[in-house]
Amino acid sequence: MKFSELLKQLENLSDRTFDRFDLADDPDLVTIAPIAEAQAGQLTYLEGDKFADFLDSTTAAVILPDRPALVAQASDRGLPWVAVRDPKALFALAVRFFYQPFKPKPGIHPTAWIDPSVQLGQDVSIGPHVAIYENAIIGDRVCLMANVTVYAGAEIGADSWLHANCVIHERSILGRHCIIHSGAAIGDEGFGFVPTSQGWLKLDQTGRVVLEDHVDVGVNGAIDRPAMGETRIGRGTKLDNMVHIGHGCKLGEGCVVAAQVAMAGGVELGNGVILAGQVGITNNVKLGDRAIASSGSGLHSDVPPGETVSGYPAIPNREWLKSAAVYRRLPELSKRLKRIQKHLNLTDN
Repeated sequence: MKFSELLKQLENLSDRTFDRFDLADDPDLVTIAPIAEAQAGQLTYLEGDKFADFLDSTTAAVILPDRPALVAQASDRGLPWVAVRDPKALFALAVRFFYQPFKPKPGIHPTAWIDPSVQLGQDVSIGPHVAIYENAIIGDRVCLMANVTVYAGAEIGADSWLHANCVIHERSILGRHCIIHSGAAIGDEGFGFVPTSQGWLKLDQTGRVVLEDHVDVGVNGAIDRPAMGETRIGRGTKLDNMVHIGHGCKLGEGCVVAAQVAMAGGVELGNGVILAGQVGITNNVKLGDRAIASSGSGLHSDVPPGETVSGYPAIPNREWLKSAAVYRRLPELSKRLKRIQKHLNLTDN
């Protein structure tokens, strides 16, 4: 595909017009590559100044941030380029012209087991050794890869894709266009036990899990159902690998949760919340819309809308940065304190 043709296709796909670009020799583009490796005939992107030096070595077509210095740098080297405010987002659209994920053709593998009461939509793909139990509903064009198990009464919305070895437990509901990656367990029992004089008494988890449309769940993720009510993941929320969502949690729309985050029961996230890797959240904590928790934070109390928190226990990010700066100086400050104590003839006591 010519670079000029790609730009036309991207204009149509993104519903905008590019007014800052240079076709140079309008190369034929055959694939994509990271800017550190990209060569002629490839498309790449530059997200920020951190990788700007690679503009001096690459010979690829580049999607640039709309900044004069970077545009001039690309132009001076004769590179084909287009400048936009969101280069990574435009590159994500461009990838579709060079790569299509594997998806099997519609059909049911002979080793799959499907209860007669199951409702199957049109053009479904059912892979080897899939098991679908009674009264489950599988929507149109759903793809179930090898060894997927769908328990009784579960519903899978149209155009969803369940990768190998994931499990959808009883009465769970998945909306349209959901993607569940390998090893994930949706709707398993929450961790419910009552202490008694005879030991731990199991509290049956009668609730359900609901995933709204366009939810992604990463590899080995776990979303537990509650004793009563539901655990709900809002539309467009994306969960990375090995994320644990405890029973009764409510996640709003458009949240992003990075790998190894763990939420205890009853946590509530507003819309657009971002949790970086390995964040831990205790029972019933609430985060307002667009709140952010940085990597490794431990949340024990509510976070207001728009607030960024860091550290363990988590505090507002600005306070944490100041504390971290002091922490790095503790050895020096300790030496100073000892010198002062010695000068004043004071002891540690």
